[in-house]
Amino acid sequence: MVSENREPRAVRPRTLEPVRDDDTRYEAVSSRDARFDGEFFFAVRTTGIYCRPSCPAVTPKRRNVTFFPTAAAAQGHGFRACRRCRPDAVPGSAEWNVRADVVGRAVRLIGDGVVDREGVPGLAGRLGYSTRQVQRQLTAELGAGPVALARAQRAHTARLLLQTTDLPVTEIAFAAGFASVRQFNDTIRAVYARTPTALRAESGTGAGARTALAAGVPLRLAHRGPYAAGEVFDLLAAEALPRVEEVVGTPGARTYRRTLRLPYGTGIVSVDERSAGRWLDARIHLTELRDLTTAVHRLRRLFDLDADPYAVAERLGTVPGLAAEVAARPGVRSPGTAEPEEFALRALLGAEESARVVEEHGTPPATACGGLTHLFPAPRDLTGHPVAGPLARALADGSVRLDPGADRDEAERALLAVPGVTPGAAALIRMRALGDPDVFPGVDPGVTSPPDPGAAPPDRPDTDAWRPWRSYAARYLGVPVAPGPRSG
Repeated sequence: MVSENREPRAVRPRTLEPVRDDDTRYEAVSSRDARFDGEFFFAVRTTGIYCRPSCPAVTPKRRNVTFFPTAAAAQGHGFRACRRCRPDAVPGSAEWNVRADVVGRAVRLIGDGVVDREGVPGLAGRLGYSTRQVQRQLTAELGAGPVALARAQRAHTARLLLQTTDLPVTEIAFAAGFASVRQFNDTIRAVYARTPTALRAESGTGAGARTALAAGVPLRLAHRGPYAAGEVFDLLAAEALPRVEEVVGTPGARTYRRTLRLPYGTGIVSVDERSAGRWLDARIHLTELRDLTTAVHRLRRLFDLDADPYAVAERLGTVPGLAAEVAARPGVRSPGTAEPEEFALRALLGAEESARVVEEHGTPPATACGGLTHLFPAPRDLTGHPVAGPLARALADGSVRLDPGADRDEAERALLAVPGVTPGAAALIRMRALGDPDVFPGVDPGVTSPPDPGAAPPDRPDTDAWRPWRSYAARYLGVPVAPGPRSG
């Protein structure tokens, strides 16, 4: 399996704001600061390669270095990926989880494979902009348009498949999202300066160490350390829905598994708990390998792997009442969900009723695994349910959108217009199904006065000091974030 991680040197604390000047970027490169991996990339004009900030190679001279906001931008200028630090494998910038503008939404949709499935017109349509507007805004901020960003993602997916499976090159080309084998070959040569065959050979694993599709695709899902894996797995174990998901093993060595409904087919994914390292080990079983990009993206959202724990700690670590928790529990994450529509419906149904609708309306995946025997019902299958029916109908007809590119404010307004969706439930759905890092579900915006007019208003924390990381504050404070009926 391919290692995607390097250890950083000791460095000064990073700032909360994104790095905006090249001198600071070069300082991060000189100190090999892994905390900036994915925030920017640097290219060396004398060698023609680009790297992540933590690259272990000798630091190049400042005059030979050019900085880029994305790997796609570096590739677009003709630079090839470094063989030592594999810059294409770093976690994405946490900025795209925070931002709710069109660029942030576009990046999340591209990560989910929308350009591969629907093209740039499909991406633009989901965003409500013209293709020209989307191209202009992405290029201005990221140095690359949607096609180039999707191309970089396809190249990374192809490399993983080449180096971890025995799949024929032709199958890998189409599984990674390429339109033709020729396009695949040209892209691999341009990005990695090797042929697909050479890239596979240099992985250091023989054919016996790689795996066939039937055994699932093994991946290392990189994250920025530290990562409080135990807390994430505790939450997933507590909310696991029988037949659809499960957590097995003992604390410190658990495995999370679940079924997935994907654009082209179905899948079963498993992720292992790790208390050390800078990645989680995953294995993905798919009926259609074309779904790999989407499945990986969903796992990254579920496990909150693109978060920036340093920025979170810098902000929350100075807040009275939170500072001690932040210091004692480094790397706390705000888990999302692998199935946004499922999560929203479960937020109304609760655990017991969710289990019942799975038994009555769920469908089996192509291949069962352990206790995983069902897919959660699609919204169209629950439109007649007495509790979840209104939301199921809204999800089925598109009046409520929970895809990665959904406008979070619009989605919350649409949710609140659905009968039975309380402000507390809408906040929880926004937090986890839409991956918003700045939601505090413990403060219900729908409650403006105490039940007893003569009573003093209950104490409510001033959450403004926690922005833009209120979802993480909720995790540090132990606010319930599992799906289930909430007061509102």
